[in-house]
Amino acid sequence: MVYQRICVRRRSINQRTTPVSEPTVAQATESIYASLKADNADIDAHIATLKAALAREDIKQAVFDPAKLMQNNRQGRKLMQAYFRQRGVSVSFSE
Repeated sequence: MVYQRICVRRRSINQRTTPVSEPTVAQATESIYASLKADNADIDAHIATLKAALAREDIKQAVFDPAKLMQNNRQGRKLMQAYFRQRGVSVSFSE
């Protein structure tokens, strides 16, 4: 019997078949607003995306609109700042 060897060529890690766009800070912020409205669904993944976008765009802190938050009071804002700070993202709020 003759066995035929099948070689599967793998693409290198840097070659992609479809281009993947990196989300901007504004897009990452909007996904966090949506996550907050959906009872914090996938919030950690969205924070990681925001952190990467901030690093790419060389921005020091994320700015959120308090009117779009579920808990727009001092306690809610401080809780959000503390949670994001634990994940390496500095947060401020617009006026």
